[in-house]
Amino acid sequence: MTQKIIALVPMRHHSARVPGKNYRPLGGEPLFHHILNTLQAVDAIQQVVVDTDSEVILAGLAEHFPKVKAIHRPDHLCADDIPMNEILIHDSGIIQADYYLQTHTTNPLLRPETVAGAIETFLASIPEYDSLFGVTRLQTRLWDQLGRPVNHNPAVLLRTQDLPPIYEENSCIYIFKRETLIARRNRLGERPLMFEIPAEEAWDIDEELDFTVADTLFRARQGEA
Repeated sequence: MTQKIIALVPMRHHSARVPGKNYRPLGGEPLFHHILNTLQAVDAIQQVVVDTDSEVILAGLAEHFPKVKAIHRPDHLCADDIPMNEILIHDSGIIQADYYLQTHTTNPLLRPETVAGAIETFLASIPEYDSLFGVTRLQTRLWDQLGRPVNHNPAVLLRTQDLPPIYEENSCIYIFKRETLIARRNRLGERPLMFEIPAEEAWDIDEELDFTVADTLFRARQGEA
């Protein structure tokens, strides 16, 4: 039985730390174009949906992405302190699906094959797992705020590649059911599956430096094509 999968991409107009980042040019195109091109290239995704309060993004969708469905974010969900899960509950109440895949404009380096691999891996894991989230592998010496080692013994100097890996939630991909969102107010269910994403694809734009790095990596990738 084919599962209906909808991609949800929230896009705010304003950004405090990187002004206008969602529609700021990266690699010659507005940032939001990159993730939409990626998602539209994934056959397992039946529909791509953008939730936004931005007239700039709405105009860009109408001109460049006519197949993408736009949801105008209501005023009561536009405040800075509104949790993302509440926005996703609103959107999933409008667009019905078996599962939702959520990502962000700020993940422009994600490749279609990686997104497709996450969906395939998750669907093959049901019912053992009930949700999925993207992670990045860390193999470096980590310490907590009290100066205690987290993943190594300072008395035993292992090579970093021999350290036990720790995984960082990278916010690149989430797959979940609406029922999970409503019941837990969380994208992660009781049995979430970690899906490792290569570090070079998992760069998330949160600060000005991130934008510069992502732009540099994107242009380098284009040069290799």
